[in-house]
Amino acid sequence: MRSMRTTLALLATTGGVLLAAPAGAQAHISLHPNTIPAGAFATLDVRVPGEQEGAYVTKVDTLFPQGFTGVDYENVPGWTARVIEAKLATPIKEDGETIDTEVSQILWTWTGPLGKVSNGQFINFPLSVAIPADAAGRALEFRTVQTYSNGEVVHWIAPELTAEHPAPRINVTAKGGAIEEVAGDEAGPTAGETATSQSPPAPAAPGAQPSAGASKGLGIAALILGALGLLAGLLALATARRARAT
Repeated sequence: MRSMRTTLALLATTGGVLLAAPAGAQAHISLHPNTIPAGAFATLDVRVPGEQEGAYVTKVDTLFPQGFTGVDYENVPGWTARVIEAKLATPIKEDGETIDTEVSQILWTWTGPLGKVSNGQFINFPLSVAIPADAAGRALEFRTVQTYSNGEVVHWIAPELTAEHPAPRINVTAKGGAIEEVAGDEAGPTAGETATSQSPPAPAAPGAQPSAGASKGLGIAALILGALGLLAGLLALATARRARAT
C-alpha cells in the first residue's frame, strides 16, 4: 500500500502544478470609468494600488489636464485632499458667470490609521467633474506622482500606454454618447477607442486548428484525465487484491 500512497501523492502534486494559475501583472494607477463623452458630468474613481513590499502609500498627487474648471472630491476616511487651482490666461463665461481659474492638481495625503494602502491593496479616490466640451476625440492624461512610506516615489507620467509607468487617462468621445468602461490597457484606452469599436473575435473556420492557448488547455485537460484514469485503475487493483486476500 505504501507504493500506492506514493503514486497518489505524486498524482495529486502533478495535478496541482497543472492547475496552478500564473502570477498577476503589476497594477497601474487608473481612472474608472475610462471612456466619457465631451461635456458630460461624471464621477471618476482614481484607483491607486500599493506595490511596495513592507511599505504603504502616503501621498498621491494628480495633475489635471487643461479645461477642468471645477472638481468635487469625496471625503475618503484616513485621507485629506487639497485642490490646487491655476489662473486662466483668458477668463471664460459659463452659465452667466465669469470663471478665471481652472483645476491644476489635487493632492491626497494619508493621515491614518484608516485608509492605509499596503502592498497588494488599492484605494479609490472619487471625483465629480465636468468633462471639457472641446475634448472629443482626445485621450486626457492625469499624470500622477505616488509616494510611499519608505521614501520610494513613482512617477506615473509616461504618455505611452506600453511604458512601465504610463499616465492614467480617460478617452473623451463625442457629445451625447455613453459613459463606458473599455477593456484596453490598464492605464486607459487609446484615443477614439470605445466598447463598440472593439471587434469581437472572429469564429474559427471549419476544420481550423486550435490556437496555441487552446492547444495548451486541451493538453492540460488530457493530462489531468489521464491521471484520473490511472488513479481509478490503481484503486480497482487494490480492491481486487484485498478481495483475493480475504
